[in-house]
Amino acid sequence: MQLFMATLATETNTFSPIPTGRAGFAGRESFRNDGSRHPPVLGNIPLIAWRRLGEGDGHEVAESICTFAQPAGTTLRHVYEDLRDTLLADLRAAMPVDVVLLFMHGAMVADGYDDCEGDTLARVREIVGPNAKIGIELDLHCHLTEQMRASADAIITFKEYPHVDVAERAHELYALCLAAAEGRVNPVIAYHDCRMVSMWRTPVEPMKSFVARMQALEGKDGILSVSFGHGFPWGDVEEVGAKVVVIADGDRAKAEALAARLGQEIWDMRERTTVAHDTIDEAIDAATDPQRSGEGAGPVVLADVADNAGGGAPSDNTAILRRLVDRGVTGAVIGCFWDPMAVQFCLEAGVGARFTLRIGGKCGVASGDPVDLRVTVRAVAEDHTQAGLSGGRASFGPSAWVHADGIDIVLVSIRQQTFAPDAFTGLGLTLDDKAVVVVKSTQHFHAAFAPIARQVRYVSAPGAIPPTFDTIPFTKRTRPFWPRVADPFARVNEA
Repeated sequence: MQLFMATLATETNTFSPIPTGRAGFAGRESFRNDGSRHPPVLGNIPLIAWRRLGEGDGHEVAESICTFAQPAGTTLRHVYEDLRDTLLADLRAAMPVDVVLLFMHGAMVADGYDDCEGDTLARVREIVGPNAKIGIELDLHCHLTEQMRASADAIITFKEYPHVDVAERAHELYALCLAAAEGRVNPVIAYHDCRMVSMWRTPVEPMKSFVARMQALEGKDGILSVSFGHGFPWGDVEEVGAKVVVIADGDRAKAEALAARLGQEIWDMRERTTVAHDTIDEAIDAATDPQRSGEGAGPVVLADVADNAGGGAPSDNTAILRRLVDRGVTGAVIGCFWDPMAVQFCLEAGVGARFTLRIGGKCGVASGDPVDLRVTVRAVAEDHTQAGLSGGRASFGPSAWVHADGIDIVLVSIRQQTFAPDAFTGLGLTLDDKAVVVVKSTQHFHAAFAPIARQVRYVSAPGAIPPTFDTIPFTKRTRPFWPRVADPFARVNEA
């Protein structure tokens, strides 16, 4: 059997001030025909699994591009079209193909294309014809469209947020598509629109148990796969929002019924799954008050959720840093600030240098105002890295650790959210003796930071991905959704 595989992915924040161009794809991770043979980074994790499984089963594997750009604003039209057309040209060269396995994000938007995944899938289907099986693995922060459903035989999203299950979902997609290609199953896909725009954190209840229930349903009573696509709230597209995806073996009615049942469960949990966000001062008060910060060792970790590079934000907003300085908080660590200019000044000055440095506030309105501090350079690195998402390493490029008035700050040259403690400790910082650690991340930090934290709190500070879902200025989603509407189901039924 002939397998074809590729990765073409980014997550598009259509409100971000940062355009996604060719350098966004080529500069982070970009391979042609051999991505699966490189050490693991996010984009090639499924390809590594699919090559190993396919060759282990005696199949021929043809590989195209592997590229995954850091989330940012809308992708330039010619960049998307060039990458897509390269993938399609490789597919034509590999024909005849029995199975196509794609890893895409699910929330990629380019100029002229609100649904890049659906567009790519439809063109793949035109090439391979109706009999080949097409499977796609998506980030759970995806827009699930009818074009995607009509073009693919299998759609599987990550189940976990943080995304610690990329490889596991790749294994599931491979098994399902191979079974379909061999005629052992007949997958049919059903959606249920939850009519919700929100975020769900799977390590904590009640979502933890919901994920377990989804997995327990798979492989029983004709149900092949269950996914919950959380949606990506900061994409201004028609299909933004949460949907349940169920794949059944030949029984669409069964798939639709289960999707609706699970969607009802998500709706019923809406208040319990809503994450509380502190104001900046509330978070600092809680972190610095022994009566409120909890028992045990370790720092209080504050998540700067709205300035997360992983959602397309610049990661140079200074609001929390400004308040830490103004309030005289000490024993605090904050990062990672995307500020290549400040990093370059530190590299030139060298370790031990003391000078006035302007930090952050450089990219746009969502960045806030820069903060001028008298800093001491504690460490520099030409290529600082951290533990990556779901394995591998993630590069910050040239980076610096500076200290000012009891606050340690990490500055980086490659825009990247903070995943793991070695974003700080890799430069020589210690965290166990700190009172407060501020991470520029929405949730992916949780897997690695929660075990060392006395407490984790989420902070609603200014930024490009604010967690105020009812006020996101959508222009393309016309259907009502919660929390903008208390009961969008009633409004739809009335219409």
